[in-house]
Amino acid sequence: MAAVTSAAASALLDRVRALAAEGDRVLIGITGAPAAGKSTLAEWLAETLTAEGLPTAWVPMDGFHLADAALDRLGRRERKGALDTFDGHGYLALLRRLRAETRNTVYAPAFERNLEQPIANSIGVPPETAVIVTEGNYLLVDEEPWRQVRAELTEVWYSETDPVLRRERLVARHIRFGKAPDAAAAWADTVDEPNARLIAATRARADTVIDFDALDLGIVLAD
Repeated sequence: MAAVTSAAASALLDRVRALAAEGDRVLIGITGAPAAGKSTLAEWLAETLTAEGLPTAWVPMDGFHLADAALDRLGRRERKGALDTFDGHGYLALLRRLRAETRNTVYAPAFERNLEQPIANSIGVPPETAVIVTEGNYLLVDEEPWRQVRAELTEVWYSETDPVLRRERLVARHIRFGKAPDAAAAWADTVDEPNARLIAATRARADTVIDFDALDLGIVLAD
């Protein structure tokens, strides 16, 4: 990944370093609408901090997507990505383990976009991990179990970007992972945008709001 030059990006690194210097394992949450740069920022943080000697793991909330088989049973397949299509209690349990279990490796699920399915035990978080970066849409939602999720996180950052560019990136991502262009645009407008409005309503609860584009990371958005 590109070297960091922007003051905004450097300030985020300094913020995490200061929290880690207090001695306890740090859990940083990154939230924001779909395609607002969450995954890209999380991956950059994890790689940059680890490279400078502060072991950092990236553990996305997307690993707690309900599998398609479960969504079919619940009748929620056509709303995949909405709040009630995640195992929020399972995610909360993982965060509690990550905070408390520092003497053994904790395994977390990942989300495989090529399959559009969660994959269990894909991410190992070893004992020496000082910082965990987790990102997801609903980290600041004011209902259970998400209130408890927020309580397990040291800080939560809200990432945002230009809404027109965000929609373009979102549609392109859907196409890249198999949707036809018309279906991708329809999904972005009818499924993703209602979720984005819910997420936007949580913005004021964030510890800091990040203009993703101002970070100038030199990285193509992965989120």
